[in-house]
Amino acid sequence: MTPPSSHNTLAGSPHDGAGRPPDPSQEPSHEPSHDPSPEPSRGPNPDPSADRTPERAPDVVRSRFDRGVVRVAQFAAWLVFIAMAISVYEVIMRYGFGAPTSWVHESVVMLVAVSFCLGGPAALASNRHIRVKVLYDAVGPRFRLWLDRFNDLVTFGFCLGMTYAAWVMFYGASHNPLGEWQLERSGTSWNPPFPALVKGMILAAVAIMCVQALIHLIQSIKGKPAPDAPEGGAD
Repeated sequence: MTPPSSHNTLAGSPHDGAGRPPDPSQEPSHEPSHDPSPEPSRGPNPDPSADRTPERAPDVVRSRFDRGVVRVAQFAAWLVFIAMAISVYEVIMRYGFGAPTSWVHESVVMLVAVSFCLGGPAALASNRHIRVKVLYDAVGPRFRLWLDRFNDLVTFGFCLGMTYAAWVMFYGASHNPLGEWQLERSGTSWNPPFPALVKGMILAAVAIMCVQALIHLIQSIKGKPAPDAPEGGAD
């Protein structure tokens, strides 16, 4: 019986035909291959609401006239800053240099009074006036429109009466008993005509509100409802 050839290898033998162990470099690698290209970074899921355009607040100004009133009121708001600035000047002059002024106090009173006068038309124009909405919120849109008409009618009548009263007050402050033009003055050492000017601003403010109320009444009669009060406004 012929012995097996030395060139034959047994199945499963770790040696090659020459009796040498196999070269590890020639064996197939069983390690997982690594892709040199970097994997895309997986960050947190993007918020779908981040790409949304913020909703624009509803316009609460009812007419072009109201829009003009709001713009004028924005400039008039700086009167309070001017009053604060000259008050600081008065404190420095009085307590720092011992030289008090004779005009700051009356000027501050006049500036603040004018800003308060313009606050009424500004609040009516921007729909921020104080109101009770218990009944208004409890009814439907059709009945709300009738409530708008009633409110605008009452507001117009009230402003009309206030305009007449302000005219009588301003006439007395701008004319002497003989009917001649003579502005009422403060009677101090500086003696400015601020009392007459403030009463004139009151007349102008209620007259503006009268025009606003008339425009709102016409709009409600035509079926245009009043806008809702803005967020954060006084209701």
